[in-house]
Amino acid sequence: MDVLHMTSRKRETYEVKMEASLLWECALGIAAITNTRLIETLEKTKESWDKLKKSLSRSLIQDLEYVEKNNTWKSLLLLLHQKEFRSLDEFITYVDELDDEKFKYHCIPYIGMKLQEFRMLASKDDVASRNRLKQESDDNPYYPGYIEFICTTNIHNLKRHLQSVMTRWYKEVILPEQETLSGILSRDRKSKKEMSEKLNPEALVEWATGGITYLPEPAVHTVLLIPQSIYRPWNVEGDVEGVKVFYYPVANESIYPDDKDMPDYFLVQKHKALGDDARLRMVKLLKQSERTLQEITNELSMGKSTVHHHLKILRSARLVDIQDGKYRLKENAVESLSKELRHYLMD
Repeated sequence: MDVLHMTSRKRETYEVKMEASLLWECALGIAAITNTRLIETLEKTKESWDKLKKSLSRSLIQDLEYVEKNNTWKSLLLLLHQKEFRSLDEFITYVDELDDEKFKYHCIPYIGMKLQEFRMLASKDDVASRNRLKQESDDNPYYPGYIEFICTTNIHNLKRHLQSVMTRWYKEVILPEQETLSGILSRDRKSKKEMSEKLNPEALVEWATGGITYLPEPAVHTVLLIPQSIYRPWNVEGDVEGVKVFYYPVANESIYPDDKDMPDYFLVQKHKALGDDARLRMVKLLKQSERTLQEITNELSMGKSTVHHHLKILRSARLVDIQDGKYRLKENAVESLSKELRHYLMD
Protein backbone atom coordinates (compact mmCIF):
# COMPACT_ATOMS: atom_id res chain seq x y z
CA MET A 1 0.00 0.00 0.00
CA ASP A 2 1.42 3.42 -0.98
CA VAL A 3 1.69 6.08 1.71
CA LEU A 4 1.38 9.79 1.02
CA HIS A 5 3.78 11.71 3.30
CA MET A 6 1.93 14.88 4.29
CA THR A 7 4.55 16.02 6.79
CA SER A 8 8.21 16.92 6.76
CA ARG A 9 8.73 15.78 10.34
CA LYS A 10 11.60 13.32 10.70
CA ARG A 11 11.68 10.36 13.06
CA GLU A 12 12.91 11.63 16.40
CA THR A 13 15.91 10.09 18.07
CA TYR A 14 17.68 10.59 21.36
CA GLU A 15 20.70 12.56 22.50
CA VAL A 16 23.74 10.62 23.66
CA LYS A 17 25.70 11.82 26.68
CA MET A 18 28.79 10.30 28.27
CA GLU A 19 30.14 10.20 31.79
CA ALA A 20 33.13 8.43 33.29
CA SER A 21 34.00 8.17 36.96
CA LEU A 22 35.67 5.86 39.43
CA LEU A 23 32.50 6.12 41.52
CA TRP A 24 30.57 4.22 38.85
CA GLU A 25 33.30 1.59 38.79
CA CYS A 26 33.08 1.39 42.56
CA ALA A 27 29.30 0.86 42.67
CA LEU A 28 29.38 -1.61 39.78
CA GLY A 29 32.16 -3.57 41.47
CA ILE A 30 29.98 -3.90 44.55
CA ALA A 31 27.13 -5.08 42.31
CA ALA A 32 29.32 -7.58 40.45
CA ILE A 33 30.90 -9.31 43.43
CA THR A 34 27.48 -9.84 45.03
CA ASN A 35 25.86 -11.21 41.85
CA THR A 36 26.71 -14.86 42.41
CA ARG A 37 24.60 -16.07 39.45
CA LEU A 38 26.47 -13.91 36.93
CA ILE A 39 29.98 -13.74 38.33
CA GLU A 40 31.25 -16.85 36.51
CA THR A 41 30.44 -15.26 33.14
CA LEU A 42 32.52 -12.14 33.77
CA GLU A 43 35.92 -11.61 32.19
CA LYS A 44 37.69 -11.70 35.56
CA THR A 45 38.21 -15.35 36.44
CA LYS A 46 36.60 -17.04 39.42
CA GLU A 47 40.09 -17.46 40.87
CA SER A 48 40.62 -13.69 40.62
CA TRP A 49 37.33 -13.00 42.37
CA ASP A 50 38.18 -15.51 45.09
CA LYS A 51 41.56 -13.89 45.59
CA LEU A 52 39.95 -10.47 45.79
CA LYS A 53 37.42 -11.65 48.37
CA LYS A 54 40.19 -13.06 50.55
CA SER A 55 41.95 -9.68 50.52
CA LEU A 56 38.91 -7.76 51.79
CA SER A 57 38.50 -6.64 55.38
CA ARG A 58 35.94 -8.39 57.55
CA SER A 59 33.93 -5.17 57.79
CA LEU A 60 33.68 -4.89 54.01
CA ILE A 61 32.69 -8.55 53.68
CA GLN A 62 29.85 -7.94 56.15
CA ASP A 63 28.76 -4.91 54.13
CA LEU A 64 28.77 -7.00 50.94
CA GLU A 65 26.69 -9.72 52.56
CA TYR A 66 24.09 -7.06 53.34
CA VAL A 67 24.27 -5.83 49.73
CA GLU A 68 23.67 -9.33 48.41
CA LYS A 69 20.74 -9.89 50.75
CA ASN A 70 18.96 -6.60 49.99
CA ASN A 71 20.29 -5.55 46.54
CA THR A 72 21.47 -2.22 47.91
CA TRP A 73 23.89 -1.87 44.97
CA LYS A 74 20.79 -0.56 43.17
CA SER A 75 20.51 2.26 45.70
CA LEU A 76 24.12 3.25 45.06
CA LEU A 77 23.63 3.48 41.30
CA LEU A 78 20.36 5.40 41.59
CA LEU A 79 21.88 7.89 44.01
CA LEU A 80 24.92 8.38 41.78
CA HIS A 81 22.57 9.48 38.99
CA GLN A 82 21.28 12.45 40.96
CA LYS A 83 24.23 14.70 40.09
CA GLU A 84 27.79 14.56 38.77
CA PHE A 85 29.92 13.85 41.81
CA ARG A 86 33.56 14.92 41.70
CA SER A 87 34.72 12.81 44.62
CA LEU A 88 33.73 10.09 47.06
CA ASP A 89 33.52 12.66 49.87
CA GLU A 90 31.03 14.72 47.86
CA PHE A 91 28.86 11.64 47.34
CA ILE A 92 29.00 10.68 51.04
CA THR A 93 28.01 14.21 52.08
CA TYR A 94 25.17 14.28 49.55
CA VAL A 95 23.70 11.04 50.92
CA ASP A 96 24.06 12.30 54.48
CA GLU A 97 22.17 15.53 53.79
CA LEU A 98 19.18 14.00 51.96
CA ASP A 99 15.97 13.98 54.00
CA ASP A 100 14.32 10.58 54.42
CA GLU A 101 11.52 11.14 51.92
CA LYS A 102 13.81 12.38 49.14
CA PHE A 103 16.28 9.59 49.88
CA LYS A 104 13.59 6.92 49.54
CA TYR A 105 12.26 8.48 46.35
CA HIS A 106 15.69 8.36 44.72
CA CYS A 107 16.25 4.76 45.84
CA ILE A 108 12.90 3.47 44.59
CA PRO A 109 13.47 2.38 40.97
CA TYR A 110 11.94 4.27 38.09
CA ILE A 111 9.41 1.96 36.43
CA GLY A 112 7.79 4.40 33.98
CA MET A 113 6.23 7.84 33.71
CA LYS A 114 2.73 6.53 34.41
CA LEU A 115 3.85 5.24 37.79
CA GLN A 116 5.74 8.29 38.98
CA GLU A 117 2.92 9.43 41.25
CA PHE A 118 2.90 6.03 42.95
CA ARG A 119 6.67 6.26 43.35
CA MET A 120 6.30 9.65 45.03
CA LEU A 121 3.51 8.45 47.32
CA ALA A 122 5.43 5.29 48.20
CA SER A 123 8.32 7.47 49.37
CA LYS A 124 5.79 9.13 51.71
CA ASP A 125 4.96 5.73 53.25
CA ASP A 126 1.74 5.14 51.32
CA VAL A 127 1.29 1.37 51.50
CA ALA A 128 -1.18 1.12 48.60
CA SER A 129 1.25 2.91 46.26
CA ARG A 130 4.10 0.72 47.42
CA ASN A 131 2.07 -2.39 46.66
CA ARG A 132 1.12 -1.00 43.23
CA LEU A 133 4.79 -0.54 42.36
CA LYS A 134 5.55 -4.09 43.52
CA GLN A 135 2.71 -5.44 41.44
CA GLU A 136 3.76 -3.50 38.32
CA SER A 137 7.36 -4.75 38.62
CA ASP A 138 6.67 -8.40 39.45
CA ASP A 139 8.33 -9.50 36.21
CA ASN A 140 11.65 -8.33 37.65
CA PRO A 141 13.36 -10.98 39.84
CA TYR A 142 14.25 -8.60 42.68
CA TYR A 143 12.29 -5.32 42.30
CA PRO A 144 9.27 -6.21 44.50
CA GLY A 145 11.44 -7.29 47.42
CA TYR A 146 13.80 -4.36 46.93
CA ILE A 147 10.93 -1.83 46.86
CA GLU A 148 9.50 -3.33 50.06
CA PHE A 149 12.93 -3.09 51.68
CA ILE A 150 13.51 0.55 50.72
CA CYS A 151 10.06 1.62 51.90
CA THR A 152 10.21 -0.14 55.28
CA THR A 153 13.84 -0.16 56.39
CA ASN A 154 15.41 2.29 58.82
CA ILE A 155 16.74 5.06 56.57
CA HIS A 156 19.45 6.19 58.96
CA ASN A 157 20.88 2.67 59.08
CA LEU A 158 20.62 2.28 55.29
CA LYS A 159 22.52 5.53 54.75
CA ARG A 160 25.28 4.36 57.07
CA HIS A 161 25.45 1.06 55.22
CA LEU A 162 25.71 2.68 51.78
CA GLN A 163 28.37 5.11 52.96
CA SER A 164 30.32 2.29 54.59
CA VAL A 165 30.31 -0.16 51.67
CA MET A 166 31.07 2.57 49.13
CA THR A 167 33.95 3.97 51.20
CA ARG A 168 35.48 0.61 52.05
CA TRP A 169 35.29 -0.74 48.48
CA TYR A 170 36.77 2.48 47.15
CA LYS A 171 39.69 2.41 49.60
CA GLU A 172 40.38 -1.35 49.45
CA VAL A 173 39.75 -2.08 45.75
CA ILE A 174 39.65 1.11 43.68
CA LEU A 175 42.36 3.20 45.31
CA PRO A 176 45.24 0.72 44.73
CA GLU A 177 44.38 0.76 40.98
CA GLN A 178 43.23 4.38 40.82
CA GLU A 179 45.71 5.65 38.25
CA THR A 180 45.28 2.66 35.93
CA LEU A 181 41.48 2.65 36.15
CA SER A 182 41.23 6.42 35.64
CA GLY A 183 43.34 6.15 32.50
CA ILE A 184 41.24 3.31 31.07
CA LEU A 185 37.92 5.07 31.70
CA SER A 186 39.16 8.42 30.42
CA ARG A 187 40.59 6.92 27.22
CA ASP A 188 37.40 5.04 26.51
CA ARG A 189 35.16 8.04 27.10
CA LYS A 190 37.40 10.10 24.82
CA SER A 191 37.23 7.51 22.02
CA LYS A 192 33.43 7.38 22.24
CA LYS A 193 33.28 11.16 22.25
CA GLU A 194 35.38 11.31 19.07
CA MET A 195 33.23 8.65 17.40
CA SER A 196 30.05 10.57 18.31
CA GLU A 197 31.05 13.14 15.69
CA LYS A 198 31.04 10.45 12.99
CA LEU A 199 28.01 8.30 13.89
CA ASN A 200 24.36 9.03 14.47
CA PRO A 201 23.10 8.38 18.04
CA GLU A 202 21.69 4.91 17.37
CA ALA A 203 24.80 3.73 15.52
CA LEU A 204 26.99 5.14 18.29
CA VAL A 205 25.11 3.20 20.98
CA GLU A 206 25.35 -0.02 18.96
CA TRP A 207 29.09 0.50 18.40
CA ALA A 208 29.85 1.42 22.02
CA THR A 209 27.87 -1.47 23.52
CA GLY A 210 29.20 -4.05 21.10
CA GLY A 211 25.92 -4.75 19.35
CA ILE A 212 22.91 -3.48 21.30
CA THR A 213 20.30 -1.96 19.00
CA TYR A 214 18.42 0.65 20.99
CA LEU A 215 15.68 2.41 19.09
CA PRO A 216 14.03 5.62 20.32
CA GLU A 217 11.11 5.08 22.65
CA PRO A 218 8.55 7.42 24.22
CA ALA A 219 9.68 9.47 27.25
CA VAL A 220 13.37 8.64 26.69
CA HIS A 221 15.20 11.71 25.43
CA THR A 222 18.74 10.84 26.44
CA VAL A 223 21.00 7.80 26.37
CA LEU A 224 23.81 7.93 28.90
CA LEU A 225 26.94 5.92 28.12
CA ILE A 226 29.12 5.08 31.11
CA PRO A 227 32.30 3.00 30.57
CA GLN A 228 33.13 0.23 33.04
CA SER A 229 35.72 -2.52 33.23
CA ILE A 230 34.47 -4.62 36.15
CA TYR A 231 31.42 -6.08 34.37
CA ARG A 232 33.17 -6.95 31.11
CA PRO A 233 31.90 -8.41 28.83
CA TRP A 234 28.40 -7.43 29.92
CA ASN A 235 26.50 -4.25 29.37
CA VAL A 236 24.47 -3.24 32.41
CA GLU A 237 21.27 -1.41 31.53
CA GLY A 238 19.44 1.06 33.73
CA ASP A 239 16.56 3.51 33.60
CA VAL A 240 16.10 6.89 35.25
CA GLU A 241 13.56 9.57 34.41
CA GLY A 242 13.85 10.33 30.70
CA VAL A 243 17.20 8.53 30.42
CA LYS A 244 18.30 5.09 29.25
CA VAL A 245 21.63 4.13 30.77
CA PHE A 246 24.22 1.72 29.39
CA TYR A 247 27.17 0.94 31.63
CA TYR A 248 29.13 -0.54 28.75
CA PRO A 249 32.38 -2.58 28.77
CA VAL A 250 35.48 -0.60 27.89
CA ALA A 251 37.23 -1.50 24.65
CA ASN A 252 40.50 -3.45 24.55
CA GLU A 253 42.33 -0.49 23.05
CA SER A 254 41.45 1.58 26.12
CA ILE A 255 43.05 -1.03 28.38
CA TYR A 256 46.11 -1.65 26.18
CA PRO A 257 46.71 1.67 24.40
CA ASP A 258 50.28 0.79 23.38
CA ASP A 259 49.42 -2.58 21.83
CA LYS A 260 48.40 -1.81 18.27
CA ASP A 261 47.83 -5.50 17.49
CA MET A 262 45.33 -6.02 20.30
CA PRO A 263 42.19 -7.62 18.77
CA ASP A 264 38.73 -6.25 19.42
CA TYR A 265 37.29 -7.68 22.63
CA PHE A 266 34.12 -9.04 21.06
CA LEU A 267 36.06 -10.65 18.21
CA VAL A 268 37.88 -12.72 20.82
CA GLN A 269 34.72 -13.42 22.82
CA LYS A 270 32.82 -14.63 19.76
CA HIS A 271 35.53 -17.13 18.86
CA LYS A 272 35.78 -18.30 22.46
CA ALA A 273 32.02 -18.75 22.62
CA LEU A 274 31.99 -20.82 19.45
CA GLY A 275 34.93 -22.94 20.57
CA ASP A 276 32.72 -25.44 22.36
CA ASP A 277 30.68 -28.26 20.81
CA ALA A 278 27.63 -27.73 23.05
CA ARG A 279 27.44 -24.04 22.20
CA LEU A 280 27.90 -24.76 18.50
CA ARG A 281 24.94 -27.15 18.71
CA MET A 282 22.88 -24.37 20.30
CA VAL A 283 23.86 -21.95 17.55
CA LYS A 284 22.79 -24.44 14.89
CA LEU A 285 19.54 -25.09 16.73
CA LEU A 286 18.74 -21.38 17.01
CA LYS A 287 19.63 -20.89 13.34
CA GLN A 288 16.58 -23.03 12.58
CA SER A 289 14.21 -21.08 14.86
CA GLU A 290 14.02 -19.23 18.15
CA ARG A 291 13.44 -21.42 21.20
CA THR A 292 12.76 -21.23 24.93
CA LEU A 293 15.25 -22.45 27.51
CA GLN A 294 13.12 -25.53 28.11
CA GLU A 295 12.92 -26.31 24.39
CA ILE A 296 16.70 -26.08 24.02
CA THR A 297 17.14 -28.27 27.10
CA ASN A 298 14.81 -30.91 25.67
CA GLU A 299 16.43 -30.84 22.22
CA LEU A 300 19.97 -31.28 23.53
CA SER A 301 19.17 -33.57 26.47
CA MET A 302 21.30 -31.47 28.81
CA GLY A 303 20.71 -30.10 32.28
CA LYS A 304 18.83 -26.81 32.35
CA SER A 305 21.48 -25.06 34.44
CA THR A 306 24.20 -26.19 32.01
CA VAL A 307 22.22 -24.95 29.00
CA HIS A 308 21.54 -21.65 30.76
CA HIS A 309 25.26 -21.22 31.47
CA HIS A 310 26.17 -21.81 27.82
CA LEU A 311 23.47 -19.40 26.67
CA LYS A 312 24.87 -16.72 28.98
CA ILE A 313 28.25 -17.08 27.30
CA LEU A 314 26.67 -16.85 23.83
CA ARG A 315 24.71 -13.79 24.92
CA SER A 316 27.78 -12.10 26.40
CA ALA A 317 29.54 -12.60 23.04
CA ARG A 318 26.58 -10.89 21.31
CA LEU A 319 25.78 -14.01 19.27
CA VAL A 320 22.45 -14.73 20.93
CA ASP A 321 19.81 -12.58 22.58
CA ILE A 322 16.50 -13.19 24.30
CA GLN A 323 13.12 -11.64 23.70
CA ASP A 324 9.78 -12.55 25.26
CA GLY A 325 11.35 -15.59 26.89
CA LYS A 326 12.76 -17.00 23.66
CA TYR A 327 16.41 -17.18 22.62
CA ARG A 328 17.27 -16.23 19.07
CA LEU A 329 20.44 -16.22 17.03
CA LYS A 330 21.83 -12.85 15.97
CA GLU A 331 22.54 -14.02 12.44
CA ASN A 332 24.22 -10.77 11.39
CA ALA A 333 26.75 -11.22 14.19
CA VAL A 334 27.57 -14.73 13.03
CA GLU A 335 27.74 -13.79 9.36
CA SER A 336 30.01 -10.80 10.02
CA LEU A 337 32.48 -12.83 12.07
CA SER A 338 34.68 -13.79 9.11
CA LYS A 339 34.72 -10.17 7.93
CA GLU A 340 35.75 -8.95 11.38
CA LEU A 341 38.56 -11.50 11.51
CA ARG A 342 39.73 -10.58 8.02
CA HIS A 343 39.65 -6.88 8.92
CA TYR A 344 41.80 -7.53 12.00
CA LEU A 345 44.33 -9.65 10.08
CA MET A 346 44.65 -7.15 7.24
CA ASP A 347 44.71 -4.00 9.35
